[in-house]
Amino acid sequence: MPSIVSPEKREALARRMEALGVAEGDLLEKFVRGSGSGGQKINKTSNCVFLKHLPSGVAIKCQIDRSRELNRFLARRELCETLENIRDGKASARSQAIEKMRRQKRRRSRRSKQRSVADKRRLSEKKSLRRPPSPE
Repeated sequence: MPSIVSPEKREALARRMEALGVAEGDLLEKFVRGSGSGGQKINKTSNCVFLKHLPSGVAIKCQIDRSRELNRFLARRELCETLENIRDGKASARSQAIEKMRRQKRRRSRRSKQRSVADKRRLSEKKSLRRPPSPE
């Protein structure tokens, strides 16, 4: 059976891990049952990969594909991205998107609501001055 991940991609990942100083011995790898849709297949097989980099404590759980081999590759790639983001001191695109959604869903403060109502009231008064004079 042919490999799911090409040798070139495997070699590129190995070089990336070596550049970050991640050795296979530093990784704790477990295969756990996944969750979500998939029915009986998901409930019976342990194809979700839990990967922990022991020196840094970064943990990754990957269940993108049904294949355990591909999930192992993707978990290592995600671990490299996370370690690079930590090293460079920037938030990942995914964590930025999560934080953006959190801000959007957050309830407004009482002061913010009062300010909004006051602005609406001011605008209403301004518009009422535009009306033609009453016949009185």
